[in-house]
Amino acid sequence: MKVELENVKPMEIEKRSFEIITEELGDKQLLPGTELIVKRCIHTSADFDYADNLCFSPDVVERAMKAIKEGACIVTDTQMAKAGINKRALARYGGEVYCFMSDEDVAKIAKENGTTRATASMDKAATLDKKLIFAIGNAPTALVRLYELIEDGKLNPELIIGVPVGFVNVVQSKELIMDSGAPYIVARGRKGGSNIAACICNALLYMIDNRRD
Repeated sequence: MKVELENVKPMEIEKRSFEIITEELGDKQLLPGTELIVKRCIHTSADFDYADNLCFSPDVVERAMKAIKEGACIVTDTQMAKAGINKRALARYGGEVYCFMSDEDVAKIAKENGTTRATASMDKAATLDKKLIFAIGNAPTALVRLYELIEDGKLNPELIIGVPVGFVNVVQSKELIMDSGAPYIVARGRKGGSNIAACICNALLYMIDNRRD
């Protein structure tokens, strides 16, 4: 079997991938200012549905980049998302990435309260005296708890990236975030994942400064 391969240098693979994505999107109109985020989600997943299901609150990209430049930290609901975020790029502005899911105190509180660790993680995050961006790619219960904390006046996030993947309460939790009044980037419907949460964070970082370290 003969297969023809494109002759692309390793350093040019990402550039060529984005060229293909742009070509295949054709005349599809994306919300101005969000194009690089949408295309990076497609690049990460090879799923063009993100051109339709990614939803953005007004001025969210500009607000998120401003928060990052002012030292905002990112809280994730999985170690996978934490691993995928370019922490050196974030550190240029004084930010860090947190994931509390494996913390002993979180496990203890979750057990005592009969909640998920993701819920307890959001409670712990709410005690941080920092500007916070939440990147949720796995646990709808994290989004539900964020909504409750915002409603109770205990949390004022700079951005919520709501992209958990799955079937149980996933769609509903995303709709809650879109109704919370907080700035959001949400993948409406069932699709998402930790990789999508991380790639949206990276897209914002690379829109500020494309150095990858």
